[in-house]
Amino acid sequence: MDRREIKAIIEALLFTWGDPLHIDDIKNILELEKNEVKQIIDEMIDDFNYNRRGVQIIQINNKYQISTRPEHYDWIKKLCTPNKSKSLSNAALETLSIISYKQPITKMEIESIRGVKCDKALKTLIDKNLIKEVGRLDKTGRPILYGTTEEFLKYFGLQSLNDLPKLKEFKNIELNENTINHLKNKE
Repeated sequence: MDRREIKAIIEALLFTWGDPLHIDDIKNILELEKNEVKQIIDEMIDDFNYNRRGVQIIQINNKYQISTRPEHYDWIKKLCTPNKSKSLSNAALETLSIISYKQPITKMEIESIRGVKCDKALKTLIDKNLIKEVGRLDKTGRPILYGTTEEFLKYFGLQSLNDLPKLKEFKNIELNENTINHLKNKE
């Protein structure tokens, strides 16, 4: 099997699967070494980007998925029916930020940081598949530990949590009125 045929098979697998597909699954199907599969997929990512194709291959941890390019959103949304889903509230965004940086974290720790209850925000984030239960703390009551999902990474265009901006970067940002207005207009 030549390299071109392997790329075509990988493309077909990613297209058919729809959700992120783990590199080990691709490796097992093709009966190739993991490093070789990774190298081929990296070449495919470069090819897709160089040729400015309408779809791209995105990496989420050790998984890959075919997706549309964000710059084509305006055209794609004309094809799709209007989405009635609401955007996240400030409380949900605040809770999601805390979970993304402090995970795994309990509800009580989140509420301690925010200073208010977060039941509704947690339910919203779970319903939107942005967070999930990742375990339980080994102490009285065995409180639930929360963490982010792969959908979170996909939604924010991150390959891994290491791509999150460092907290010290936020301290160096001085928000002036223009910046605040710009951020409000992007919402």
